[in-house]
Amino acid sequence: MEFLVVLNFGRGDIQSGFTTVNAQLWEGDRPQPMQFTGSLPGIQVLSQLDQRWRSLYGHLYSQFKRGEFEIVETDVTHISLEAFDGTCDQLRQQLNGWLKLPSFQNIEQQLRTRLNPSDAIRLIIMAEDPALLQLPWHLWQFLDDYPQAEIALSPPEYSRSTGAPQTKRQNQVKVLAILGDSQGIDISADRRLLQQLPHASVCFLVEPTTQELTQRLWEPGWDMLFFAGHSSSRGKGVIQINAQESLAIDQLKYSLRQAINQGLKLAIFNSCDGLGLARDLSDLHLPQVIVMREPVPDRVAQLFLKQFLTAFSSGKSLYQSVRQAREQLQAIESQFPCATWLPVICQNPSEAPPRWQDWHRGTKVRSPRSKNRRSPQRC
Repeated sequence: MEFLVVLNFGRGDIQSGFTTVNAQLWEGDRPQPMQFTGSLPGIQVLSQLDQRWRSLYGHLYSQFKRGEFEIVETDVTHISLEAFDGTCDQLRQQLNGWLKLPSFQNIEQQLRTRLNPSDAIRLIIMAEDPALLQLPWHLWQFLDDYPQAEIALSPPEYSRSTGAPQTKRQNQVKVLAILGDSQGIDISADRRLLQQLPHASVCFLVEPTTQELTQRLWEPGWDMLFFAGHSSSRGKGVIQINAQESLAIDQLKYSLRQAINQGLKLAIFNSCDGLGLARDLSDLHLPQVIVMREPVPDRVAQLFLKQFLTAFSSGKSLYQSVRQAREQLQAIESQFPCATWLPVICQNPSEAPPRWQDWHRGTKVRSPRSKNRRSPQRC
């Protein structure tokens, strides 16, 4: 059975608390949800721990060299892996302790009464407070007990795109892949993975100009947008499309809106610090975005993309594919601490997530590892 849970924190913030938390539960195709309510008090220590974690992670990432984190014990910042691990444990404990408070337990108990561990669950966290959305929600004990559940984030206001419904394409999934400025990073593996997608026509834009990118976005029929390169979310989401040009989402507003109205359903930003990008894209009503919460090493980005595309293109749901790919990053966490914390879905709740097979009518779905693959399209 498939379920959708929207956990709406409404107004408030972590430090002052949330007087009303609503949980809505949709079962299968039933049009009306069940609703449960609770509340949560402010918890300043959780906010402080999350800020400390992101500060420590940023310092560790700055020590990233030659394919691994280099922890310098004599550095003036006095960062040690033990201190970082301790902060991770405290953050997990404080988050789960907060969600175990009696004022919230009605919600969790109602969900546990109606859900089974085998159920596929899309769990959307909705809030006005950006700091709440930045929390590592995958650490919630609820997800350990429901292995087919995955978290997504959403702002409190959302709407469907105004475009006409798109008909299913006959034989191919249409992907626009932007390979931006790659100074200091390796995005060649991303390209090879996209080239191996089954039933796909991939248009590569390598370090395009603004004009080239805009023109391509206006073309009809894109199913998926992919970006690899440098990005940031300081104030606004910004992508570095070539060595000279950086673009905020606002600067692509009209062309992105056109692409969404003509059928664009998913964007993947395999780049650093992508929550700002997802927030800006939500204003354009893009159905789904997958981003990295923090700076991401090459190997983490590449492994996640490989595992996600393998699962998604072989028929798994988008949410199950993200969870599986995210958890498979645990294999490299001894080299890349908290790799499993980085990927996250940002969801427009008014849109249903697509499946790969929704975009084509191929007779057989092959994984991206298949040797028999379509040649990539050069733009």
